[in-house]
Amino acid sequence: MIIYYHPRFQKSFHQLDERIRDRARDKVELFRANPFDKRLDTHHLHGKLRHQLSFSVTAKIRILFEFYGSMHDQVVFLDIGDHDIYR
Repeated sequence: MIIYYHPRFQKSFHQLDERIRDRARDKVELFRANPFDKRLDTHHLHGKLRHQLSFSVTAKIRILFEFYGSMHDQVVFLDIGDHDIYR
């Protein structure tokens, strides 16, 4: 799986506490192995974000993303943060 990182994601990621960044890296590796692993709580969003999904890094921190490619073998991580990323 190829993961692309949107500039907004990169900026938000670097603003996180180092412990959260480490946790996010661990979750991304889990995501690479299986994007729908139950430990990630990956779910589709609704409304204006209906083409996007998110998964949990911690109880409060999420990664917002979209699949691309005919086999969903490409992903772009759009943002990382608390529920404010859904606005």
